[in-house]
Amino acid sequence: MGKMLYEGQRFPIGTEESPLFQGKTMTRFLASELPALPPEECLFHVIPVPYEATVSYGGGTRRGPAAIIEASNQLEVWTGEKNPGEHGIYTWPAVNCPGEAPAALDTIADATGNALASRADAVPVLLGGEHSITFGALRALRDHYGAIGVIQFDAHADLRDTYGGSKYSHACVMRRAADDLSLPLYQLGVRSLSPEEVAYRKEKGIPHLDAREFARLGGAEWLRNQAGPLLPRDFPHRVYLTFDVDALDASVMPATGTPEPGGLSWWESLALVRRCLSGRECIGLDVNETAPIEGFTAPTFTAARLTYELMAEVCIARGL
Repeated sequence: MGKMLYEGQRFPIGTEESPLFQGKTMTRFLASELPALPPEECLFHVIPVPYEATVSYGGGTRRGPAAIIEASNQLEVWTGEKNPGEHGIYTWPAVNCPGEAPAALDTIADATGNALASRADAVPVLLGGEHSITFGALRALRDHYGAIGVIQFDAHADLRDTYGGSKYSHACVMRRAADDLSLPLYQLGVRSLSPEEVAYRKEKGIPHLDAREFARLGGAEWLRNQAGPLLPRDFPHRVYLTFDVDALDASVMPATGTPEPGGLSWWESLALVRRCLSGRECIGLDVNETAPIEGFTAPTFTAARLTYELMAEVCIARGL
């Protein structure tokens, strides 16, 4: 049964050419279930970032944040084992990212910094938008915490130095994290790489568990039988989790610009997230590259549920 939207904070997202979004407003994440609280009382700080400038196949990721937040109002707060909403979820106004990529990334970094300024242990939860948004968040979090590691779920390595004439393309975001910010990476679910990326991975020794290898090993059954840690032992204690929805198999998540077959299942993804976060402090996350399909609500609900499940995994890892 559908829910009535909570009449709390609302802010305009502007008019899109699609009738699906014309005249609509974006509510708070899970506003249908959770009270409006001040930012200092909320652990999770949702930051919508409808930025889309370098997508290279299907478009529409700028509509992702609004669709995810709208879909979140159909969620229940109890995931089956956790209620992350009880720790507070604050939704910031959508980030306006005009101009060239460097300026847009500065704005995203500022928005992330504002969340951290409102509460020192706030967990920024960015909703994209294209994957390049991650670089802005990482800059702010590195400045706030110092050494952090990046856990990347993705169908693509995103390790090109340039793509489409830009160093800030969505296809380059992890290269920027590694080269420009000197952040260690761990990649999961990748199944599409260029020769340049294969060589760079090998040169830098970037650890990974690609989708093909995970399937060959036995998937979730193999993971259950692994007693040791998944991440390298010297990986930083504080980590940022970036989840490109195309890490999921296209049968689970078709609403993305670059869907790839052979991806992770829903339960495999969550099991891998839990193993990666075990014993570590997740200080921020993003869910990016959702490109809503008009008239097909299942994928955007999946993205909203994924976002909330990742919040739950943050709580479990922290013992909350």
